[in-house]
Amino acid sequence: MSSFLTLNHVSFSYHSPQGEVPAMTDVCLSIEKGEFISIVGPSGCGKSTLLSLICGLLQPEEGEILIDGLPPGDSPVRVGYMLQRDHLFEWRNIFSNVCLGLEIQKKTDSEHTAGAAQLLKTYGLEDFSKARPSELSGGMRQRAALIRTMALHPDLLLLDEPFSALDYQTRLEVCDDIATIIRNAEKTAVLVTHDLSEAISFGDRVIVLSSRPARVKADITVSFAEGMTPLGRRNSNSFYQYFNQIWEELKRDE
Repeated sequence: MSSFLTLNHVSFSYHSPQGEVPAMTDVCLSIEKGEFISIVGPSGCGKSTLLSLICGLLQPEEGEILIDGLPPGDSPVRVGYMLQRDHLFEWRNIFSNVCLGLEIQKKTDSEHTAGAAQLLKTYGLEDFSKARPSELSGGMRQRAALIRTMALHPDLLLLDEPFSALDYQTRLEVCDDIATIIRNAEKTAVLVTHDLSEAISFGDRVIVLSSRPARVKADITVSFAEGMTPLGRRNSNSFYQYFNQIWEELKRDE
C-alpha cells in the first residue's frame, strides 16, 4: 500500500544571475495518512522550501513528489498551508477573515459559511466573530488563522513555524490548542520548526535535515501515551531522551 505523501529522491536548487544554490539533494520521505510529522534542521537548510515543493508552489528538479499517488498539481487532495504569521486583515472582522479562503474559492454558500461559524464556536472564538484582529491576543489570532485554513477542509496541513511570532507562554498554550484541533480532525500534518521541544511535543515522527543542501539525516519515531497533550509530553521522562537524541543528530559532523 502506497503512502499518503511520498518524496522520492527529490532535489532542488535556486538559480540567480550569480549562480546556482542547491537547496536539497536526494530527499526521500514517506508519510502515512493521519500522521503528524515534525521537520527540524539548521537555519537555512531548506525546510520551508520543502513545504513549497509539497504543495506545488515549486517543482523539484529531480525526483518526484506524490500526494495519494499523484503529483501535487494533479492530486484531488486538498492542501492547507499555515504560515509563520497569521496575516489577518485588520479591515475585516474575524468571521470575515476566517471566510477569506471560501471567498477565493467561491464557496460562500450557506453550508460552507455555517461550517466556518461552527469552527469558531467549537474552538472558542464565537464571541469574537465580529471583533477586529487587533482586539485579539496573539494566541487567539493564530487560532483564527488555523480555523481559516481548516474551513477549506484540507486533507493535508503544512505548518511553517506557525508559533514563532508568539511569546513563550502563549506558544505553549497555542501548541496544545492547535495540536488538539488537528488530531481531533484526524488530519495529516507536516510541521517545520526550529524548536526541538515543539517538534517532539507535536510529532509522531521527527525528521532531521542536514545543513544545505538538505538531506534526511534521521527519521526518529517518538512514542508517548495516547491522548497526551504537547505540554504533557514535555513533562514526561522520555521527552528528554528524544531531545538529546535529536540534538546529537543536529550536532553531528557531516
